[in-house]
Amino acid sequence: MKFSQPLILALGLLSESLAHPLDERDVQVAHLTFHGGPASYTLDVPADGSVVPTNNDISVNIIDTPDYNAISQCTFNTAGEKALVSGISPEGVQQIIVGPPQPIISVSCQGSCVPTYGQCYGTDGQYIGPCCNGFCAASRCRPWNTTTSA
Repeated sequence: MKFSQPLILALGLLSESLAHPLDERDVQVAHLTFHGGPASYTLDVPADGSVVPTNNDISVNIIDTPDYNAISQCTFNTAGEKALVSGISPEGVQQIIVGPPQPIISVSCQGSCVPTYGQCYGTDGQYIGPCCNGFCAASRCRPWNTTTSA
């Protein structure tokens, strides 16, 4: 009898995970920080294609994107023309430079990326996906900033 309770619980958990495919449950989230002079605000954007309004009027010149490949997988809506350039902060944080600085009206992100030290290429040489915050080297996603402080 004691054996059947854990077995029933395990089967219940298994059936729950099968009822909800992995891609429906584990949508990646881009954690963005928008900077405009001394002001800043954060916004969490699910990578499911939904449009998330920023509800903020500061003129943004830098967007920190520490855990998502936002330069290629997000759309930043503004009222005017803009140029977006990928960059790295002195601390090693992936950033997007916005020129000219202006309010970001909304953001949408689509797709997934591979976390740091995850495989960007499989053992068969097949491309798996872009790195969230860094670059692909020797089939693994490496961080931009590889220095550590003691």
